[in-house]
Amino acid sequence: MVRTAGSDGVKTLQAIRKAGVKRIYKHGFEAMKLRSLAEDVGIQAGSLYNYIRNKEEFLFLLLKEVLEELLEGLERELAGIDDPKEALIRFINFHLRWHTARKEEVFIGNMELRSLSKQHLQEIIRMRTEYESRLRRILERGNEAGEWSVADPQVISYSIIASLTGVCNWYSPRGRLSQDEIIAIYTDHVLGAVGAR
Repeated sequence: MVRTAGSDGVKTLQAIRKAGVKRIYKHGFEAMKLRSLAEDVGIQAGSLYNYIRNKEEFLFLLLKEVLEELLEGLERELAGIDDPKEALIRFINFHLRWHTARKEEVFIGNMELRSLSKQHLQEIIRMRTEYESRLRRILERGNEAGEWSVADPQVISYSIIASLTGVCNWYSPRGRLSQDEIIAIYTDHVLGAVGAR
């Protein structure tokens, strides 16, 4: 986002981002008014333009930052892991923990792509494809190592990600199962689905 200098600027930018996520999640991007967002943060509406150029750019930068955090987190999770089965287990664990902790951003990322300009949409799709390709490469390595036999790693990677991300629609920390129990169930399910040894 535009302004980053100074601690007050950084804190205000973080407050704008947090308030924006809540507003978009609750009301949708099209219904979010910049004036209302400024009121949530306690600044003048005109002051928003010190931080963002326009509403669409705000959405793009929000989604871009979320995907950057996601990709960096996955990179750390998989660093130094050569065994494809262990990499798949770590991918499942990371994906479920990250997505259940960031349900609002995940919802926005899935529902508001239509509100992006063509150029911004292409950039977000490129980043999402980069994330999906990490899983596809794990599946391909597992095929090569004889850990499993997946006929179409790209299609199966889409299927796995859709299944794992779907947890966001119903997961509650106060629910019947703990996060660890849910991760164990999904890990068994995915390993069984790919035919892991």
